[in-house]
Amino acid sequence: MAKKFPIHPAHPERICWGCDKYCPVDALACGNGSTRTQHPMEIFGDDWYEWGLEAQTPEATPEGETPPAPPKFANRS
Repeated sequence: MAKKFPIHPAHPERICWGCDKYCPVDALACGNGSTRTQHPMEIFGDDWYEWGLEAQTPEATPEGETPPAPPKFANRS
């Protein structure tokens, strides 16, 4: 069973957030890479958990308006 993911950890820089093990930075046990995975708070700021799919649901769009289209990416093949 997965551990509950903390929204505002006290010291996110001390832990790798790449899997459910939450290893210390100096002892990455999962082999998730050579460096630790940052907590979303470190990347997106303190309000990271307020972003999400709720903002894109039809109920959140005023009546009569269409939701914005997702961004288009260039085909790199």
